[in-house]
Amino acid sequence: MIEIGDRSRRSFLRVGTLGAGASAISLPQFLAASSIEPTLVKDRSVVFLFMHGGPSQTETFDPKMDMPIGVRSATGEVKTSLPGVSFGATFPKLAKLAHKLAVVRSFTTGTGAHDIKPIVGKNSLGANIGSLYSRVAGANDEATGMPKNIALYPRAVDPEAMEMIKKFGDFASTGPLGAAYSAFEPGEGGPVQNDMTLHLNRARMEDRRSLLDELDGAKRVLDGGVGEAMSTFQARAFDTILGGISEAFDLSKEDPRMVARYDTAPLVNTNSIRKVWANHQRYRDHSQNIGKQMLLARRLCERGAGFVTVTTNFVWDMHADKNNATMTEGMGYVGTPFDHAVSTFIEDCEERGLGEKILLVCCGEMGRNPVINKKGGRDHWGRLAPLMVYGGGLKTGQVIGQSDRKGGEPSSTPVLMENLTATILHSLLDLNLVRVLDGLSNEVLNAMTAPRPIRGLV
Repeated sequence: MIEIGDRSRRSFLRVGTLGAGASAISLPQFLAASSIEPTLVKDRSVVFLFMHGGPSQTETFDPKMDMPIGVRSATGEVKTSLPGVSFGATFPKLAKLAHKLAVVRSFTTGTGAHDIKPIVGKNSLGANIGSLYSRVAGANDEATGMPKNIALYPRAVDPEAMEMIKKFGDFASTGPLGAAYSAFEPGEGGPVQNDMTLHLNRARMEDRRSLLDELDGAKRVLDGGVGEAMSTFQARAFDTILGGISEAFDLSKEDPRMVARYDTAPLVNTNSIRKVWANHQRYRDHSQNIGKQMLLARRLCERGAGFVTVTTNFVWDMHADKNNATMTEGMGYVGTPFDHAVSTFIEDCEERGLGEKILLVCCGEMGRNPVINKKGGRDHWGRLAPLMVYGGGLKTGQVIGQSDRKGGEPSSTPVLMENLTATILHSLLDLNLVRVLDGLSNEVLNAMTAPRPIRGLV
């Protein structure tokens, strides 16, 4: 605990101020950012697992084993629990759960550029989809104080992990919505259970030590009887940081057997990851942490989070160049831990009765070239990409859409990013009520309600 001197009542009323000047907001303002309509916001959460780097559609959910070598899945295939459907051979655990999933084989992201467009793109006005959601649902859960919009990077569970690359996009971007709706990014400054400040960007945030000083002083003022003077939102702001919310972020509070069940670290011997690839440290972070990230996401959803972004650091980019491994080697480093973490998450949700309450979305910014390059990798491809969903009250246990013979283009009606955004928001909100909600600009209203959800899923 940080020891500091006493603070005045005026200091207490400034607790939670983040930033300076015109861009400053206070934590009470963050919490009071929008009203919550109980009939408008459904009792659901979304976990968006972003497959950063661009996963191959062929080695994941569309193996094309009737095509020649150089086109078909380099890892082979595995039969699934859905008759006539196979996945890439790196996904045996997900294959057994295919009857719980929906795989979209006609999803296209439009470009082969490295970015984060399915979750932060034109379809969401340059904001994280979770920011659109929290613009309607409120910034924090009223009952628990849990932030409604959260982004989990490897450092949320491993302070030794690499810092997130943001040159390809900011997962906490709010577009035109304003800082109040930014994703809470725990752990980027240290172990999350000891670092519960709201991580807005540096231009909008006071020195973290100063904030902690104010908070410690606030506790002293409370002991002096000033609590009665607090507004509702000031009280909630105080409870958010100093209350029991930090427990949800602390995996040491989880049953050790469950932590072990999710753990992906034993699946990849980090000493075997070849340092010939410049991305070897990112492979290490992914293989060690993705299971814990998914467990943390489940804990947060249970405690009131509405939208949780989960991403590891740019590992699905398998060119077989100086930076990235071949398809076969790379899927061992990346696909095997993904298969374990996601299948464990699904089984855990099913056992806890959360299959209807949590929607899991898995996709990346693009797919990979249907033809393997001369070095054994696949290059960028924007015209077809893998997409898998589970839960959230959607019609799963099916394959939606079709790809062409090589797996490079949709051969049925393309599913676009705006259709995915609409599907997610449909799961979280009553969009008919959103259409008549006061206070939303036409731009935001159109982004949320104009596109159609994925046909056959809702």
